[in-house]
Amino acid sequence: MRRWSEGSDVRSGKEKKAGKSSYSGLTQLGRETELPGSPGEARLEKVANPHPETEYIVRFSAPEFTSICPVTGQPDSACLVIDYVPDQWIVESKSLKFYLGSFRNYGTFQEACTISIAKRLVKLLKPRWLRIGGYWYPRGGMPIDVFWQTGEPPKGLWVPEQGVAPYRGR
Repeated sequence: MRRWSEGSDVRSGKEKKAGKSSYSGLTQLGRETELPGSPGEARLEKVANPHPETEYIVRFSAPEFTSICPVTGQPDSACLVIDYVPDQWIVESKSLKFYLGSFRNYGTFQEACTISIAKRLVKLLKPRWLRIGGYWYPRGGMPIDVFWQTGEPPKGLWVPEQGVAPYRGR
């Protein structure tokens, strides 16, 4: 069984021929990184899509996402599901994890939070399509679910359900 190591060469054929790596500009992956203090301080990073000619969906799920209510200071928790069809870029997952973590002590309303995450990813990646589902857990007895997408998904592409059941009281 082959194991990945820091020295593994995962560059594309074009990169190997050119003698360069599209990963050299990454500042977080493979390095000790501090959690940013706020989403504005967070650095989202991207790498070249290894299959730009292929339409496929990338899904990120963050079942323990948290932010802070800007009025009460109480924690708000959600399951975020982000689906996107990459074009030339994919998001580097450690930077996304740290970006999402930067909301932990950040005051924002649930609707603003969900939409701002999606829009920042769209600005960075310029994907063919992106959708986000923010399934916010109840606080005060009422869940808030927030959904947004850039438009219709590409024709003929299988788009799975997000798989988060609607909240039902016990």
